[in-house]
Amino acid sequence: MSKDDPIRIIPHSPEGIPDTGSFEVRFADGRDSVYFYWDENAGRRSISMSTKMTRKQALEKAKTFARRMRG
Repeated sequence: MSKDDPIRIIPHSPEGIPDTGSFEVRFADGRDSVYFYWDENAGRRSISMSTKMTRKQALEKAKTFARRMRG
């Protein structure tokens, strides 16, 4: 994925909350971004998220989604 790619995957992690974050699939054409949230703390993940994903799973889903959107 290059800087000029019309679809980018951007990682986000909140300050002060370890082992959690999201991957944003951002579109250069102005479409709404799609987020894939992850949490490496299994206990927190089980109570805080409807889709329970690890960082690796969320990144893979974001990549798969971005590939599909590229056509």
